[in-house]
Amino acid sequence: MSRRPGLTFYILLALALGALVGWLWPEVGRQLQVLATIFIRLVMMIIAPLIFSTLVVGIAGSGELKKLGAMAVKTVAYFLILTAVALALSFAIGNWLQPGQGIAPPTEAGAAPSALPEGSFWVRLFPTSVVDAMARGDVIQIVLFSVVFAVAVSASGARGRPVLEFCRSLADVMFKFTDMVMWAAPVGVFGAAAAMVGTHGLKVGEAFLRLTLGVYLGLALMLFVLYALLCLTFRIPLLAFYQAIREPFTIAFATTSSAAALPRAMEVMENFGVHRRVVAFVLPTGTAFNLAGSAFFIGVAGLFVVQAFGIPLAAGDQLVLFGTLFVASKGVTNVPRSSLVALAAGLSSFGVAPEVVAASFGLLLGIDPILDMPRTGVNTAGNCLAAALVARWQGSFRPQPSQN
Repeated sequence: MSRRPGLTFYILLALALGALVGWLWPEVGRQLQVLATIFIRLVMMIIAPLIFSTLVVGIAGSGELKKLGAMAVKTVAYFLILTAVALALSFAIGNWLQPGQGIAPPTEAGAAPSALPEGSFWVRLFPTSVVDAMARGDVIQIVLFSVVFAVAVSASGARGRPVLEFCRSLADVMFKFTDMVMWAAPVGVFGAAAAMVGTHGLKVGEAFLRLTLGVYLGLALMLFVLYALLCLTFRIPLLAFYQAIREPFTIAFATTSSAAALPRAMEVMENFGVHRRVVAFVLPTGTAFNLAGSAFFIGVAGLFVVQAFGIPLAAGDQLVLFGTLFVASKGVTNVPRSSLVALAAGLSSFGVAPEVVAASFGLLLGIDPILDMPRTGVNTAGNCLAAALVARWQGSFRPQPSQN
């Protein structure tokens, strides 16, 4: 009996068909953006209740609050180290390929970057209202509220048990809800691909060939070399891991939205053998704090701007730029072009002239859609791997017998 194609097959088919429609009928392709927008909105309405319910069950249901602190420390430390490694790789490739050489920058400033959110990153961690945070889809604020709420439920003892049972039922319902919404993914991917090709064409990366090559090469090294080495080092079943993440990766790649892939990523990693408590904490936190693919892009793009505008950099200057972009990369959010905004903020902090920052933003804006796809996919894959690694370190990774 032949096996029916899975969701990944239909997503890839939709990606190809969408690109074809956008190429043959650009105006029709641009109008199909509405399909991608509807799909992403369907996913966004899942995220808040899914994160809230799974975190409360994972933390309050286990009764092991001490493990939460240790897990948080390990998670954040891993995120910071991975960001540093991604940036180091980006500087190595950027200095090797010299992607900005030969690019004639515009004589007039391009579109000015959007303003960063008000307040420091640390202040923005704390919501003024959980309802507002859920309405905006601010993942990190939802995570923080859910963790504190779960601790309160656990501390309430018997009185908190009905709340815990409600959250347990809600989590089961939300996973079923996720399954239903994910079958709409091919439609959303079809619309996203048609709109992107219809707007930018198939040759969107031709004028920036070295930059495109550098980004795709580096992200491929992260996905298939760095992540594979981490799997082998910490005894994560390698082939089973890549098989598990193929659907979340494809959704993130096609929609350029880590948030769109988050519900499916949470589901597949729990099925992979990662404890629900770890999945519920690491994946949402990583979606807001561990965008390693975006960090790599910011590093290569930063060197691209410096080289294109002929700004000389000594070895010491590169170290300063590295540190500046490392901090700026933590300002990347799950909104379109946020990597460019973080890059602009980093370049400004480094001391690049405002007119150069604005011009570089405009220079990169046209090529960004084709570079956004792989970096978003690598972001999602890296967060899935983080969940498996933290679960291994916590002793709560239970792979299926076929994965050993």
